[in-house]
Amino acid sequence: MKSSRTGREGLTAYVFLSPWLIGIVLLTLGPMLYSAYLAFTNYDLLSPPRWIGLDNFRRMFTADPRYLSSVRVTLVYVAVSVPLLLIVSMALALLLNKGIRFLSGYRALFYLPSLMGASVAIAVLWRQIFGGSGLVNQVLGVFGIERGSWVGNPGTALWTIVTLNLWAFGATMIIFLAGLRQVPVELHEAAAVDGAGPIRRFFSVTLPLMTPLIFFNLLLDTIHAFQAFTGAFVVSRGSGGPADSTLFYTLYLYQQGFAELKMGYASAMAWALVIVLAAFTGFLFLTAKRWVYYGDER
Repeated sequence: MKSSRTGREGLTAYVFLSPWLIGIVLLTLGPMLYSAYLAFTNYDLLSPPRWIGLDNFRRMFTADPRYLSSVRVTLVYVAVSVPLLLIVSMALALLLNKGIRFLSGYRALFYLPSLMGASVAIAVLWRQIFGGSGLVNQVLGVFGIERGSWVGNPGTALWTIVTLNLWAFGATMIIFLAGLRQVPVELHEAAAVDGAGPIRRFFSVTLPLMTPLIFFNLLLDTIHAFQAFTGAFVVSRGSGGPADSTLFYTLYLYQQGFAELKMGYASAMAWALVIVLAAFTGFLFLTAKRWVYYGDER
């Protein structure tokens, strides 16, 4: 009797889960497996896929200089924007953790950019702000500094997108702020009694206790940075210019798949990115035990 009741409950659970199960098979697992097959084919969306083995992957590293350029641009973007985002978010979280008045209002104000994020509207606004006659050049003009378009200069275009990523610091900051409010006051008081100043208390007390959240934000922000697309697409008008200085990996993947209809090659690029992200995630988890501190550890 008990086993039959358990069986009915299990069947009921699967009935309620069936929309999700059907969705993940049809909309996630199915397309993933099909794209894995397409990665080994020559497919242009107009004719049937033709099996070519590893040719797409060989072409990436030996016959496509723009692919290597997109890898370089993306790595520079990740290496610069992620640490800056973590530092700025931590600094603002420390500021808001000082018990200032109207904390909830400031918290909502700082979080607001994350709600808009790097959307198309914000990216269009960014292109105007850093354009030849944009707000930045107008302010610099007051001081007699004349510059051309920031987004039209190969030396500065990428950095405008880095600042666009910093604009959406709110989510990372809120996570850090929540962690700071959980740091025991007694530890700071004990360190102060021992003669530790504010900087020493931060590095010896606060920072070690924040490492789990640093690990979490580092992982998510790095993955998001590798997948960055909207800002580069809008700011460069889909070209990755000027001179491929904003040719992000995902933007070049989009160009290959949907502009040049090389869907087989684009699928190979997508799976190469998946492998890199999986390797980075595995590396981060393997090294976490060396620098991530959990309060229950001895």
